[in-house]
Order: sequence, then C-alpha cells, then structure tokens
Amino acid sequence: MSDSAHAAAPLSASDVRRVIFASSLGTVFEWYDFYLYGSLAAIIIKQFFAGVSNPNTAFIFALLAFAAGFAVRPFGALVFGRLGDLVGRKYTFLITILIMGISTSVVGLLPGYAKIGVAAPVLLIVMRLLQGLALGGEYGGAATYVAEHAPKGKRGAYTSWIQTTATLGLFLSLLVILGCRTALGTEAFEAWGWRIPFLVSLVLLGVSVWIRLKLNE
Repeated sequence: MSDSAHAAAPLSASDVRRVIFASSLGTVFEWYDFYLYGSLAAIIIKQFFAGVSNPNTAFIFALLAFAAGFAVRPFGALVFGRLGDLVGRKYTFLITILIMGISTSVVGLLPGYAKIGVAAPVLLIVMRLLQGLALGGEYGGAATYVAEHAPKGKRGAYTSWIQTTATLGLFLSLLVILGCRTALGTEAFEAWGWRIPFLVSLVLLGVSVWIRLKLNE
C-alpha cells in the first residue's frame, strides 16, 4: 500500500491498536497450536507411534512429523499470500485460523495407534501439514496487514509485535499444559488429559474469529 493511500485514509490510534491486537492475537493462537505438538512429543510418541518397536526410531518419527509442519510453511506463505492479494487479508486470515484451529482440535480427538493402527500417525501427520500451511500463511499475512494499516514511519515498530507472537504462543502452550498436568495428575494427563490443551484451541478459535470479524479490509 502506498504512502498516499495511508494519507487518504488515516486510521485513528484506537483503530491501529485494534489491528495490531487482532493480528497478534491470532498469530499467538496459531503458534500455540503449533508448539503443543513439540511440548507433548513424549506423550504423542506413546499414543501414535507405539507400533515402532525401537523407542529411538519412534522418537525420530515423531520429530519428523513435527518437522513436516515447518517444511510446508513456505508453501503456505506462497498460497495464502497470493490469496490475500486476490480476496483480501481479512478473509485469508479467517481461512488460515480456521484451518489451524480445526486441525489442532482434531489432534485432540484422534484415536491412538492402539485403536486404529497405522492410520493414527498418518492422520496426525496430515494435521501437522495443515497446521504448517496455515501458519505459513498467517505469519506473513499478519505482518503485511499491520504494515498496510500502520502510519508512515511506524511500520517497523508496529510489525515488530508480530515477531513476539512465537514466544508468547510457546509460553501459552506451556502454561496450559502445566495447568492441566497439575490439575489432573501425571497419570491421568498422560492417559487422556493431554488432549485437553488441543481441545482448548476451539475456545481460542472462537475468540480469534470473533475479533477478526470486526476488522476492516
């Protein structure tokens, strides 16, 4: 967006803060979803890779599933970046956050290897790929959206808020996991309570969608 466009339709300070908050909150939520898998890797190995007899091999497979989400991020950035140019950032935001929220909550509902066999890790990897695509589109789109609405001379300062979201998302995921583990106890958490942090994504999804629907294109 050109500087002349900014001058023609300046935003109030409260509008700019709302743009930054909505963009950052949604990205925090997506990083939260993304980091849950890494934080719960030890439990996920038992639930989804129990068919691998060698524990070290199972751990490697779990890490590869985690890495798959990062591997597809560039493709998500390309696809959703172009989509944002065509239909607008707001609607692209809604698509990426829905993909991330739904795929994360599905992980919390997936049967383990003991129930559906090899289909369990396959479905888990599919969800990881969807998460990576959504995050790739979300992260770049959020920075672009904030930059497009930032006043002249403030774009770097305002888009820097997006860069903090990865750390905040990590902290949020750890806090939710710690809270669930403390409340349920280690045994119950590892048996079924680990699903709760993934299902919490549905609540965060609802809040994020509600806030982003209030944004202007």
